[in-house]
Amino acid sequence: MKSKAWSVLVGAIAINLTMGLNYSWSVIKKALVTDWHWTNVDASLPYMFYSAVYAFYAIFAGKLQDKFGPRLIASIGGLALGSGLIACVYSTDPMMLTISYGFVVSMGYSMCNAATLPASMKWFPPERRGLVAGTVMGAIGMAAVLLSLVINWTLANFGISKTFLLLAFGLVPIIFVSAQFLSNPPDEYEFPPTKTKHSPGLSPKFRSNDFDWHEMLKTTTFYKLWLMFFFAASAGLMIIGHLTTIAKTQADWDNGFYLVSLLALFNTAGRIVSGLISDKFGRVKTMKIVFFLQGVNLILFSSYLSPTLLAVGTMFIGLCYGACFTLFPLITADYYGIRNFGVNYSLVLTSWGCAGFFGPMMAGWVVDVYGSYSLAYIISAATLMASLVISFFIKQPVHSSDSQFEITAPPYM
Repeated sequence: MKSKAWSVLVGAIAINLTMGLNYSWSVIKKALVTDWHWTNVDASLPYMFYSAVYAFYAIFAGKLQDKFGPRLIASIGGLALGSGLIACVYSTDPMMLTISYGFVVSMGYSMCNAATLPASMKWFPPERRGLVAGTVMGAIGMAAVLLSLVINWTLANFGISKTFLLLAFGLVPIIFVSAQFLSNPPDEYEFPPTKTKHSPGLSPKFRSNDFDWHEMLKTTTFYKLWLMFFFAASAGLMIIGHLTTIAKTQADWDNGFYLVSLLALFNTAGRIVSGLISDKFGRVKTMKIVFFLQGVNLILFSSYLSPTLLAVGTMFIGLCYGACFTLFPLITADYYGIRNFGVNYSLVLTSWGCAGFFGPMMAGWVVDVYGSYSLAYIISAATLMASLVISFFIKQPVHSSDSQFEITAPPYM
């Protein structure tokens, strides 16, 4: 069974190494604006709808994964992804590209993600989930590094439409083959023994509690997690969706795609490092550090007027944004159990979908009206500080059968 756990992990990582397309959207967005003469708002529409559809469809995909297993769902997701990318080839106006990319491609990726992370985490004990989640989610960040370079090259040599076609034929076979390695553990499966007694992110008394999604929605902790993720993701998605434009308008630099690769690299590092840190010191404590650093970075972001300073700011954006994609699934699994993790985390992830509308749209409107992103940075910094405040009031939920109240998180949280 131990070898099976590792094969599932490898399959999940391989699939996620194809899932960096949306994190490279600012490269495509720049081409839409310069080559097809779209407005910043029009060029952001497919990206925004992708984020929203991806997150809300994940609820359905998570339930399917919990019921039918990850292999089937990831395989179907790969086929949907390919269909969407081929449809993008023939999408030459904002509405068509929003439907093909923002809806079809996003549904395919949503099914793949709903299969990879839950399957991986179910095979490993809580003491190792930070490392597992960080590695699996970090693969998405690494994919963004690779895909941003590939997309930039194909755009320059083949144009926008053929870029989508090449992506379809390159990514779908990898997903389909890797999906065959995925499976959920049998009901009688027991975690291999570890040296650590329990995860610092979870009180041992409540480690075995499994909430279904109805029970989770009755806890106030869910809504606090939702708001924190929404605020934090809005800031990151704002920068990700506009980074190459920010480089041009703020530093008069035409090579902003290098920043996209840099952001993706540190996005990867943030996912892995935050998982390791949270395994040792706790999930919420790590979240507080992330929110504070990101808020300060955004306050200073309008003063980054050179490529070098923008690179430093981009590093912090990537680290902190990436950390959220490890910390929020981890705390969801810790607080609400692993049995229904697929649908439970998908409900938390709807906050990211809403953030995909708010962050990029707000930034696009600000720069179109004022010609500068300064106001958008301040708004995003304020949302990060709101997340920091909320994190001090997080409580660990318990089943109503055990208690009708929620207990305050332990001091080490």
